[in-house]
Amino acid sequence: MSEPIQQFVAGELPVAVYASEAEMGAAAAASAAQVIRDTVAAKGHARVVIATGNSQFAFVEALKDQDVPWSDVTAFHMDEYVGIDENHTASFRRWIRERIEEPFAPAKVEYIIGDAPDPQAAADAYEGLLREAPLDLVCMGIGENGHLAFNEPFDADFDDERWTRIITLTSESVLQQVGEGHFPDEAATPRTAISMTIPALLSATHVQVCAPEARKARAVARALSEDVSTACPATKLRESPNARLFLEPASASLLPAQA
Repeated sequence: MSEPIQQFVAGELPVAVYASEAEMGAAAAASAAQVIRDTVAAKGHARVVIATGNSQFAFVEALKDQDVPWSDVTAFHMDEYVGIDENHTASFRRWIRERIEEPFAPAKVEYIIGDAPDPQAAADAYEGLLREAPLDLVCMGIGENGHLAFNEPFDADFDDERWTRIITLTSESVLQQVGEGHFPDEAATPRTAISMTIPALLSATHVQVCAPEARKARAVARALSEDVSTACPATKLRESPNARLFLEPASASLLPAQA
């Protein structure tokens, strides 16, 4: 198993920096696999939420090398754009289908129906599915503006009673989607998405966050140093004793040397 080159705790959040993105992904995959095995052994089934996006590539690729009892796992995802179908190249349903359902064959995958005729009804239905039983593991990233899922700065609600909401993307999030190659330009990028809320994400028994790449360095530094507030939603991770943060040198590059 990959060993971190640096470890520290920020608030209640353990942070580990690995020598490369591949080693970070391998460590996160080993951690997730152990959580799932332990949960299945104890409860017979595990409910796992998996983020989509470029930051999760190394983690998901490394899951292929792990012993995971997928036949006892129900998988969820965090968000989906409103108005795009499941085969759109940027669809998070497609991401989960191609990178989780098809290679691993979980017992069940629950999808957010982003192109449903009534998006609010789709959000309500997904919240119902999420609340059917406790979530055992959430695997997520951090956005370039510090968002968690699509809970945007100043709009996120740390005490939200809802577990899913229709979110309006900030211009920075739109630019991130274009920059990652998901859409050709801003005009083509949806402005709304159905997203799990922060209380839903952090309700899980285990939360692990993979945040690689230099473009995430500023958000990571803010998450670990700024006051906990919705100005940078990821700061809330420091008050989440069930969470762990996995980094690599590029994403940790703006952290203080003594951290």
